[in-house]
Amino acid sequence: MHNTLYEVLGLLLVSVIMVAGFKRLHLPPILGYIVVGILMGPHALGLIANEENIHFLAEFGIVFMLFAIGLEFSIPQFLTMRRTMLGLGSLQVVFSMTVFGFIAYSLGVSWQVSLLAGGALAMSSTAVVLKQLNEQAEMQSRHGRNAFGILLFQDLAAIPLLIIIPVLGANLSGAAGTDSSMSHELVWALVKGILAVIVLLVVGRTLIRPLFHEVARSKSNELFTLTVLLVAIAAAALTSSLGLSMALGAFIAGMMLAETEFRHQVESDIRPFQDVLLGLFFITIGILIDLGVVWQHVGLVLALTIGLIVVKALVVGLLEYGFGNNGGVALRTALVLAHGGEFGFALLSLMFNQKLLPELEGQVLLAAAIFSMMLSPILIKYNGKITKKVMAGTYNKDRQAQESIIATESEHLEDHVLICGFGRVGQTLARFLKKAGISYIALDLDIARVTEAKRAGEPVYYGDSSRKEILHAAGIDRAKLVVLSISDFATSLKTLYRVREMRREVQVMVRTRDEAHLSQLMEAGATEVIPDTFEASMMLSSQVLLLMGHSPASILREVRKVRQSQYSLLRGFYPGESDEAATIDKPTTILHTIILQANATAVGKTLASLLTHHNDIEIEAIKRDGIRGDEPAMSLILQAGDILVVRGMHEAITHFEQSVLLGD
Repeated sequence: MHNTLYEVLGLLLVSVIMVAGFKRLHLPPILGYIVVGILMGPHALGLIANEENIHFLAEFGIVFMLFAIGLEFSIPQFLTMRRTMLGLGSLQVVFSMTVFGFIAYSLGVSWQVSLLAGGALAMSSTAVVLKQLNEQAEMQSRHGRNAFGILLFQDLAAIPLLIIIPVLGANLSGAAGTDSSMSHELVWALVKGILAVIVLLVVGRTLIRPLFHEVARSKSNELFTLTVLLVAIAAAALTSSLGLSMALGAFIAGMMLAETEFRHQVESDIRPFQDVLLGLFFITIGILIDLGVVWQHVGLVLALTIGLIVVKALVVGLLEYGFGNNGGVALRTALVLAHGGEFGFALLSLMFNQKLLPELEGQVLLAAAIFSMMLSPILIKYNGKITKKVMAGTYNKDRQAQESIIATESEHLEDHVLICGFGRVGQTLARFLKKAGISYIALDLDIARVTEAKRAGEPVYYGDSSRKEILHAAGIDRAKLVVLSISDFATSLKTLYRVREMRREVQVMVRTRDEAHLSQLMEAGATEVIPDTFEASMMLSSQVLLLMGHSPASILREVRKVRQSQYSLLRGFYPGESDEAATIDKPTTILHTIILQANATAVGKTLASLLTHHNDIEIEAIKRDGIRGDEPAMSLILQAGDILVVRGMHEAITHFEQSVLLGD
């Protein structure tokens, strides 16, 4: 008991130090956990002599990782990206599996294990790639979207591998004998996997949503978290009882919940469990690594690391080029995906546990995958600069040709509108400008959209509006107004900073999906920020008032007031059951009513005294004796039976309500 306690204490201490160090070096925390396992495992310091103490919990780390990945997967997203996913993604996995599998087979590994090892090495890190591309505002670029589509297919491709590995392990270890019996076992395992998917999806459609609606009515975060854990572990237990991987059930459970309105809250609730347990899983990966074996074969490890990066880059790059992307986009996508990933570690770990990998080959493969992942942040961060160096001729010529075309087409424009982002909002704006006889030029990164619009005669060009050269070519120096109608917030913010660098005085209108980013965009230099939700609400309200007989002038006056106050009148809403998850998880302003009973702490106090320690709360109104009074005086003394209407963030309102009713 004491030994276990000291092991856990040492594990936590070293984990805190390592993860903090890796974060400071801008390296993935995953690598920090792996180093902890290497250092504390039986092959190094030996502080964890028996890894079984944490192995069981580590298995749940894989379960929650797959559950979180399932939450990220959505059927509408699949349909939108089906060409990239099913085309590029499937070919990348198949070709990578084949190449790596052939290499493993040539080293004397059985063909079945070779293919599985190839599948593990074909995976890239979804967590690292998405995080870094979002930080670099490259998710909406062509290489970003292509990389995302391939990563989604990789996640799906792991499902059959998770089904096959336990069966193959049982057969090759002697539980079953002949090739024909193994084939039957594999077919039966795949059938059970398909049945499990169908059963879980049917259950999800019929029971999960009503269950979570009932739980949401209780307004208990504790009950919500317990229900999430129940669903994830129940799904894992179901697939485990069928002789399949627990991770498979967790992935399907995540997919079920991804289609509900509770997705964001579920993701928020499991995050602490997922991160801690996943950290334990990566520690067990590190424990598996024998530094002595790796050091003896360090040349082979480094050669495999370079080979892994080069082969994956070649496969992805050639496929990208074959799918019609230019050399620059192909190379940038290849660099982003040229490394091993957490799914690969999970599969290799499972193969280790099933005794499918010989000790030496397993050590070398794991070490190579880890080293490649250590290099991934550098490859992703500098993918653009590396591409410029490697393809100095063609890539730079393509970009210069692109800039030249935009500059030539826009040279006659003066006092025009520059539209960055030509989706639905940008196109609607363009139609109004055309009718008003106002010249404009639009930039977009969706090549299919740009091609269609150009064919129709629209002044739309493919170009990254966050690049100075593109903005200069589009005539930002002569533009009267810049409109950012980009759906991705990170890209929009990056473009706004770039516009302000080039021209401080130009007016910039920014469209955003909701009010969450309004203040950040205003601080970054936007002249006006137009939240979709607010503007849609105002349009509807204006039409209603018009039909009710109000004059257009009075309506316009009210609309102007709202905009001049930066939509302060419209901020906050009363959340319903369907909004429950979103309001807890997202930084959205809500309205909430608090009824003061006779024993409430606030009774007999003034509003001013209540708000002394709650600057993040606004009092919208007070209802007393059935009469509502808006914007009450701060000197008002509260009485029993008063109903406070308060505005603020969910967490701030929760604290304020506790203070008002029970005291601090």
